[in-house]
Amino acid sequence: MDDNPMLLKSTTRHIRIFAAEIDRDGELVPSNQVLTLDVDPDNEFTWNEDALQKVYRKFDELVEASSGADLTDYNLRRIGSDLEHFLRSLLHKGEISYNLSSRVNNYSMGLPQVAPDDQDSYGLMKS
Repeated sequence: MDDNPMLLKSTTRHIRIFAAEIDRDGELVPSNQVLTLDVDPDNEFTWNEDALQKVYRKFDELVEASSGADLTDYNLRRIGSDLEHFLRSLLHKGEISYNLSSRVNNYSMGLPQVAPDDQDSYGLMKS
C-alpha cells in the first residue's frame, strides 16, 4: 500500500468525487480508503433533504457495485457520470429544480419546465 496516495478525482458539472478525506482545516487529504462526495458545488439546483439523500444512497450503491475494482480515475469518472445522469432524472421528475437565484443559469440539464397557467397567451411569464 502506498504511503503517499495521489489525489484521484472525478469532476462533472454537478458532481465532484475525491479519493480523499477532509481534515480539520477543511483540506483534502488523499486516501485509498475514503471517497468524498460534493454535490452541486455551484448551487445550480434547489434541493430538499429527501432528494439529497437519494443522491447519497445512489452514490453508495454505485460504490458498492464497483467494490473490488481498482480505485482509478476511470472508475471514479464512471461513478460521477452515473450520478450526473441520476441528477438529470431527479430534475426531470421534479424532485429538484433549477435555483433561479444561482449566480449562473445555464440550464445544463435542459430548459426548465414552466406550468402552462404561469404563462400569458404569448408564452411569456406572467408577473
